[in-house]
Amino acid sequence: MPVELTELEKKVIAWIQGDLPVVARPYAEIAEALGETEERLLEILRDLVDRGIIRRFGATLRHQKSGFQANAMAAWKVEEARIDAVGRIMAGFKAVSHCYRRDPTDQWPYNLYTMIHGKDEEECRRTARKMAAKADVHDYRLLFSRRELKKTSMQYFSDTASGEPPIK
Repeated sequence: MPVELTELEKKVIAWIQGDLPVVARPYAEIAEALGETEERLLEILRDLVDRGIIRRFGATLRHQKSGFQANAMAAWKVEEARIDAVGRIMAGFKAVSHCYRRDPTDQWPYNLYTMIHGKDEEECRRTARKMAAKADVHDYRLLFSRRELKKTSMQYFSDTASGEPPIK
């Protein structure tokens, strides 16, 4: 079924699909650029979420710019009955930016994944060992990133009636 969006909703989506401004109140800055109040912008965003138009809103850590030189995707084999508890433990580590569950396969039995960041690969390994000990999960693999090939967000609306958002 086609989704009906107002022009203002399209403008809001255009502004939030890229990088948010790194300021104390990014939504206030976006709202001002749109000629709206911060409260109105947040109301529109909540409505878009409630209607299922926005299903996911996340942050991307650009680890190289934040001082981390190494990162590893840790794939963990966790008993299904413990997955939520173990996920909470692992997500609590400062070095972890992502933690999520995926379905295992016969060839790859891992079902919990964490992205671990560190100053070097050995620091990532130390963090993984600490995580394993704290969560009592010892069957895991570390997959180190060697090169970033792509890290961009989807662009649904870019040229709105008021012009393309300048926030990048």
